[in-house]
Amino acid sequence: MSLFQNIVIIMLLIVGAGFLSLTEIALAGARKVKLKILAESGDTRAQRVMDLQENSADFFAASQIGLNAVAILGGILGEGAFRPYFMAFVAQFYNGPWAESIGFALSFTLVTSLFILFADLMPKRLAMIAPEKIAFSVIDPIQIFIKVCRPLAWIINAIANLLFRLFKVNTKRDDNITFDDISAVMDAGAQAGVLLKQEHHFIENVFELEERNVPSSMTTRENVVYFTLNEAEDSIRQKLAEYPYSKFLVCNEDIDSVIGYVDAKDILVRILNNQSLLQLNESTIRTVLTIPDTLTLSEVLDRFRSTKEKFAVVINEYALVVGVITLSDIMITVMGDWVTPIDADQQIIKRDENSWLIEGSTPIEDIKHALEIDEMPDEENYETLAGFMMYRLRKIPRPADSVEYLGFKFEVVDVDHFKIDQLLVTRLAAKVAADILQGDG
Repeated sequence: MSLFQNIVIIMLLIVGAGFLSLTEIALAGARKVKLKILAESGDTRAQRVMDLQENSADFFAASQIGLNAVAILGGILGEGAFRPYFMAFVAQFYNGPWAESIGFALSFTLVTSLFILFADLMPKRLAMIAPEKIAFSVIDPIQIFIKVCRPLAWIINAIANLLFRLFKVNTKRDDNITFDDISAVMDAGAQAGVLLKQEHHFIENVFELEERNVPSSMTTRENVVYFTLNEAEDSIRQKLAEYPYSKFLVCNEDIDSVIGYVDAKDILVRILNNQSLLQLNESTIRTVLTIPDTLTLSEVLDRFRSTKEKFAVVINEYALVVGVITLSDIMITVMGDWVTPIDADQQIIKRDENSWLIEGSTPIEDIKHALEIDEMPDEENYETLAGFMMYRLRKIPRPADSVEYLGFKFEVVDVDHFKIDQLLVTRLAAKVAADILQGDG
């Protein structure tokens, strides 16, 4: 054959190999979630691509048959077509015993470079840009190609399956979507500008409802405002004026003897109608929802939905009240910093880039967010920063007691009757240096 005929055949082989490379990456890279959405909207091509992904053994066998056959044939034709010309070119400068080898090397390099560039690299990069769109375009011809190669592909797959079983290799693909997968998609969406910063923040917090327990969002026992059954009317009026809550627990004598709760609206209506409160009675006291402190926030939402309540008292394993939680508390957890007022009562106050003043009752989940820590040590043993300090120190902390963890120093600042009020958290110098170096990198 003439040089022109060889070049035409090599070009056709490159186009064929490029098509197979393009198809291979497009079908492998097509996202199942997007294909499923398109299939449900009535696009039959999406369903066919999904079916091919589910049964990909025949396709990959046929693809490898085609690619290897084309590569071998291209090498044979290219070497025979170009070597005489390269040998003649080399002979102009060197006519020694290595002239033929040099001509062969140049011919091999040219053909290999053409196949790498036009049959492998460029098609694969193009396929990664829009895998679903390209997969739809090639699904018809590739299925015909698979049928043509099926006899040989069946033999190759049978041998491959035998070897996999011999070496006990599991060939089933795990398509389960994990939280890390969803989180990665959300991060990519935020970086691309598809998700706004607050939307990304809300979605992350919603997923955390399954991991965060009730104590992380409830009003703790010492901050619960309640009425006793025989409380004086003046005292009730004073609490209503002082605390802007919509619901108040009603207890017999102490907080652990819960009877129910009253809605501030019911009491205010009586006050506006100039009716005497006298004392709390069955007409104003409502049955309160009682939940254990081991529930997750997601489970509490389910309880609120099923009971149509928005307020619950939280008890521990000893039937002692540890706090109360409302639907608003959970929503504030979801909304996070976007609705939490920044004032003197804030639990976490950032003093500068490397130090924070934090209340001891702050939930561990909030600490992890503020300090950008993935996990705390043995965090199943405590729920608050104060609990972390007691767990690590193995004693009741005193002012100036400190703990170091992951490049942070947690130092007790104020203790009130064995209760840790405030801590100073400082990023250590080594941690600061490491962060700077990482940022430069």
